[in-house]
This record gives sequence, C-alpha cells and structure tokens, in this order.
Amino acid sequence: MEKLVFLKQYFKKPRTVGAILPSSKYLADKMIEGLDFENAKYIVELGPGTGIFTENIVRNRKADTVIMLFEYDYNFCKILRDKYKNEPNLYIINDSAEYMGNYLSEYNIPYVDYIVSGLPFASLSSNVSSKILSEAQNLLGNNGKFITFQYTLLKKKFIKQYFNKIAVSWELRNIPPAYVFCCRRHI
Repeated sequence: MEKLVFLKQYFKKPRTVGAILPSSKYLADKMIEGLDFENAKYIVELGPGTGIFTENIVRNRKADTVIMLFEYDYNFCKILRDKYKNEPNLYIINDSAEYMGNYLSEYNIPYVDYIVSGLPFASLSSNVSSKILSEAQNLLGNNGKFITFQYTLLKKKFIKQYFNKIAVSWELRNIPPAYVFCCRRHI
C-alpha cells in the first residue's frame, strides 16, 4: 500500500518526492549506522516519505529523545501521523525543511544532534537546497552530523560548501543504488 502511495506521489510531484519507491531496509540501516542513540537528545528527519528511516530511528532511540520530522507532502504526513500517533516526543511538521529553524525554536529545541535527510537535492532548486543546507549547518550541535543519500555524486561538491567533512559509502541493495553522505559541519 505504501509503495503505491509513494509511486502516486512521485508522479504527481517528481521534483519534491524524488524517487519512485521508498528506500530499502538496507539503505535505512546504513543511514542510521553512525547515530549514537545512547547520547542523542534531538534528531531531525527531513523528507521521511512513508517513514522507512523513521522506523529505524524510533526503534533505536531512547524514550526521551525528541524526533522532529519535516515532510512537505500532505499525503505522506497523513501516513506518518497515523503510524506514529502514539509515539511520545515525536513531532511531524507538514512544511518545507528550509523552515526547520523556526519550528525548532517553537519547540524549544536548542540544537540538533543528527539530521537524517531523504531529500532529493538533485531535483530541488539550488536556492531551496542552499536554504536547507545552511539551516542544517547552523542547527547542528558541535558534534552533530548531517546524513543524506543521493543516487549520484553530482551534489557532493554542492553539499561540501556547507559541510567540510563528508564520508561517503555506497548501498547497492537499493533501487536504484545510493550513496550515503555522512557530513560534519564547519566548526
């Protein structure tokens, strides 16, 4: 069912959805392997779609860890709200990730330990991508990480303008295969 919704949303808005299918469980595992759940207080997810990364984050986090999801697509938000309606300390925001700083202030979140992103930077405008990456860079704590995936390495140079340390790994068991960028902010 979720795959069908995902495909439908892709055909409606390919620039904001960015993929025809949800990410694989293998990519979801790789996306969170660098998160220190024992010490994480604040985790933000950008573009969770139907929640494949969210499931891993929720399953591994401590109960008092705050998770904030930013999903632009209303239909995906409905799925997420239904799926996580009883989950404490999890907030779902139906808005663009470029405004995440406003919401973090509203919820009294002083910094973010990890930002996990499923956003399709290759299909977003440079202006929107810049705003999102700048916000992410500014909101991360001193040891914070920004983790994203892309289907090509074309946006690595662009992302490097905001995060000078990028470790790249590859996940073949995804359709299509994906590069995972684990980024640290400029300090």
